[in-house]
Amino acid sequence: MINKILNLGDSALYCDFGQEVNKEVNSKVIKYFYSIKKSNIEGITNLTPSYNKLIISFNLSITNFKKVKKEIEMLNFDYKNKIINKEIQIPVCCEDSFSLDIKRLEKKLNLKSEQILEKFFNKKYFCYMTGFIAGMPFLGDLEENMRANRLETPRVKVPKGSIGLTEQFANVYTFESPGGWNIIGNTPLNIFDSLNESEPNLINAGDTVIFKEISYNEHKNYNE
Repeated sequence: MINKILNLGDSALYCDFGQEVNKEVNSKVIKYFYSIKKSNIEGITNLTPSYNKLIISFNLSITNFKKVKKEIEMLNFDYKNKIINKEIQIPVCCEDSFSLDIKRLEKKLNLKSEQILEKFFNKKYFCYMTGFIAGMPFLGDLEENMRANRLETPRVKVPKGSIGLTEQFANVYTFESPGGWNIIGNTPLNIFDSLNESEPNLINAGDTVIFKEISYNEHKNYNE
């Protein structure tokens, strides 16, 4: 359940589900996200789920904090209802020109590159949230011995499609952007489509992701 509902500025509030970052807590956030979205509460303009919070923005000319809070508290929500989510396979090439930080990770994790990639590919990942840049998925949870801090000096440009690791998460850079994650590969798959107004994200909170290794030639010819 929600621990508490608090004000966030004049026209937003957030539902606090606790401080822990794990799949169980995040699943509650996601279920509330879809339940509130489906309920069409008057005045709500946007819902933003994170690891353990759900931010709800609203139009002050239509409603206010007390009204929205009451609607959420009265919501008839059944935790037994399952979310319909997707399992998505993402092709990844880990050729040297794409795996920018594999040597750094070898030193940080005390693992050989072959071990790092084997552990990375032999796992299913749960999407906790999307954010930072449009459609970027935060995918957990990496094993303890695969967790490394961000780069001490972030890159000014991380190529689109780069696969990054940091702490307990993996992610996919949906656009070229600055960033400090440890890059181990690249996908030719378009993860975010700005032209698709109804569903621009390929990966959404609650989805499961599997990474599949491909060759450099497969990457090069993927969209042909």
